[in-house]
Amino acid sequence: MKVKKVKIIAEAGVNHNGNFKKAIKMIDVAKKARVDVIKFQIFNASDVVTDTGKMAGYALKNMKIKKSQLDIIKKYQLSHKQHLKIMKYCKKKMIDYMCSAFDNNSLKFLNKNRLKEFKIPSGEITNYPYLELLGGFKKKIILSTGMSTIKEIKKAISILISSGCKKKDLSILHCNTDYPTNPSDLNLLSIKKLKKVFNLKVGLSDHSLGVEASVAAVALGATIIEKHFTLSRNLNGPDHAASLEPNELELLVQSIRNVEKGLGKKDKIVTKSEKKNIKIVRKSIVAKEKILKGEKFTVKNLTTKRPGHGISAIHWKKILGRKANKNYNYNDLIK
Repeated sequence: MKVKKVKIIAEAGVNHNGNFKKAIKMIDVAKKARVDVIKFQIFNASDVVTDTGKMAGYALKNMKIKKSQLDIIKKYQLSHKQHLKIMKYCKKKMIDYMCSAFDNNSLKFLNKNRLKEFKIPSGEITNYPYLELLGGFKKKIILSTGMSTIKEIKKAISILISSGCKKKDLSILHCNTDYPTNPSDLNLLSIKKLKKVFNLKVGLSDHSLGVEASVAAVALGATIIEKHFTLSRNLNGPDHAASLEPNELELLVQSIRNVEKGLGKKDKIVTKSEKKNIKIVRKSIVAKEKILKGEKFTVKNLTTKRPGHGISAIHWKKILGRKANKNYNYNDLIK
């Protein structure tokens, strides 16, 4: 049976801390883990936030500093030139490069450099000019839906489609944007709701600790998993605390691949591998004691035991009361 492969996106994000060498090393880690895609973030800080913007509560907690959002995210920028080198290295390592843009100029840069698939961060789901520009590229799009309602998701999809994006090229990710997400806030069952409402491919952008939520999402029908990873959770930065370390990223991929194989079909079937066990573990009707020819079969002289080569125990009631057509010794299969 052919298994539909779940797309696993390793989110490097800004966990390189603005260090190009770390970004390159993260590509090596992602490749070793056998993910399908590594995703970065691209932005010009002054085009994203004003000088009065504050950092999210989780970021302040994780970084233990008090500065404006603008001052902080400037440190995590990689230049367009560096992104071009990252793209080239990804191609060399044979791993797909993806990037979330946080401003329109960054979107244009990615489109100019022929990015095949775009990822919309949750914060841009209500950014009309951003959505309109991206829809006009007529490329594949993954829309993250953190902090959003069904109504807001519908509006964003409407803008993308009216701007030129085809519905078949759209996918959406369920997401909670608290880093790390408390298990009680994951709301994974909404994956099924999103699939039903939008009739699109649905996945999970997972910001919880560990790999359990991502694995559970695959069991619920998610076809895309996005998960942050880091070279070390001891590094200082907004997302490291909610990210997987290299060995955990490998565990995530292995776990998802095992689960997707195990999903199988919706029908309850007897697999080829277990058919050989039927005769071994099922029970037949056997003589509980010596039975003479012509004697009636009763609950006193019959029982059920393995192997299942004789008359199946399911026919118990049909055999009771009938007469033996031969002599039977103890443990003989009734025939």
